[in-house]
Amino acid sequence: MLEIGSGLGHFSEQFAGRLDYLAVSDNDPYCVGELRKRYDDNDDVEVLDLELPAEVDIRQKVDTVVMMNVLEHIKDDVQALRDLAAVTLPGGRIVIWVPGYMQLYGEFDRKVGHVTRYTPATLEASVRESGLIPEVLKPINFLGGIAWWAAVRRGGAGYPDPRLVKIYDRTVIPTTRAIERLVRPPFGQTVFCVARVPK
Repeated sequence: MLEIGSGLGHFSEQFAGRLDYLAVSDNDPYCVGELRKRYDDNDDVEVLDLELPAEVDIRQKVDTVVMMNVLEHIKDDVQALRDLAAVTLPGGRIVIWVPGYMQLYGEFDRKVGHVTRYTPATLEASVRESGLIPEVLKPINFLGGIAWWAAVRRGGAGYPDPRLVKIYDRTVIPTTRAIERLVRPPFGQTVFCVARVPK
């Protein structure tokens, strides 16, 4: 597995030791340094200093790439996806998680360097143009989308209040998951995609 935008490695640590090969990456010098410290004694983990789009110099090809909240920062998202497909085995998958819907774009997005927010249609267009095949493509967390719109777009909050986010995660997320198992939401705070590399 290759994770793009690994930060300090909190997600990737769940896979370290369980996979024959794990590559983690970031383009922030502090994060890359912390990843190197975290995995210094683990030969199965490769740490990459990587800013997409770019040729991905990796020890071996992977069957899964995970990128959570990364693609929205990249202006040439199509080329970035092509670069990732080049190091993914045929039939492998690229899992993409991005913020949804430009109607929710606000000051927070500008501050953190978001180029865009996606809809299923705009993400599908980028995925297909890069030569990948979307297998799963859907909006998720529709209640979060409403809350985000109310707090950040209408309420003018420059940054989500961490205390409210914690309460939201404990109370609203379980309800949202239960509803979204039964009904496909018309929109959401996030767009989720699993794209396959053609064989």
